[in-house]
Amino acid sequence: MTEMLGVVVSCSWKKEWNRFPATERARLKSRQGVRTAAMTEVDVVDPNSGVSVKRDGLTMGEIVLKGSCVMLGYLKNSTATAKCIRDGGWFYTGDMAVMHPDGYLEIKDRSKDVIISGGENVSSVEVESALYSHPAVDEAAEVACPDEYWGETPLAFVTLKKGAVRVTVTEKEILEYCREKLAHFMVPKVVVFRDKLPKTSTGKIQKFTLKEIVRICLVVFDCLY
Repeated sequence: MTEMLGVVVSCSWKKEWNRFPATERARLKSRQGVRTAAMTEVDVVDPNSGVSVKRDGLTMGEIVLKGSCVMLGYLKNSTATAKCIRDGGWFYTGDMAVMHPDGYLEIKDRSKDVIISGGENVSSVEVESALYSHPAVDEAAEVACPDEYWGETPLAFVTLKKGAVRVTVTEKEILEYCREKLAHFMVPKVVVFRDKLPKTSTGKIQKFTLKEIVRICLVVFDCLY
């Protein structure tokens, strides 16, 4: 075992950005950027075809890497290796992102958390960001809910801040707030209020537990709450 370089992309600052307003500079800097010197290649591709996505800052794909600091595979696990090392040595990271026209990539979500609704990729991170901006929302998590027509639809679990009144902070009010912030296909179809959300020992919300709650409610009770 030895130390290896972990940083594969860097948001290299461009001098022309200095003339932009602070909010625009912050938006540009928040992107993950371009490849570092140690990386041979970095791209965002369609995870099924391996074809590069459009550089429009909108089309989501999976980040793939190739270079001297990318692993050769998993030790004694050829099955896992075959899943992530594909197409001539490209490492499929499981991170979903968009590529901007200037060649800078921006991570949107983990592939396992992306919701595919009617053929549209919905970033759970973007939906959660909108929910967290609501003044009464304390915690939020977005998961996929099976849907006969759309395949999947976004479903939001939220907890409210202390002092927030459920009489005024309703599902309808949350949904209307999201419609002002998000594209129509990204707006949650259902909001489930909880006293607390399941977490790991390090405080990370356990989305797999929330997905299981949705599955059990639909299968056993034919409802969500």
